[in-house]
Amino acid sequence: MKNIDTGSIARYTVLVIAVINAVLNLVGFQTISDDLTNDLVAVISGFVMLYVGWKNNYLSRKGQLQKKSLQAQGLIKK
Repeated sequence: MKNIDTGSIARYTVLVIAVINAVLNLVGFQTISDDLTNDLVAVISGFVMLYVGWKNNYLSRKGQLQKKSLQAQGLIKK
């Protein structure tokens, strides 16, 4: 846990907040009273969730190459 960078912590913190906000909106509890602001936050949090899901998950061509390199060096499981 000592080697976790601040960017990862920030991304996952925002992800957790976005998921909580999305779940509260789904069950009908608006966390923000203004409808336009609430919709804007919902869209932005959706993009944040997609970004966090994409980041460091080996989905792109470059990511696949990184994964193969890490596996070849024995740093991650196959």
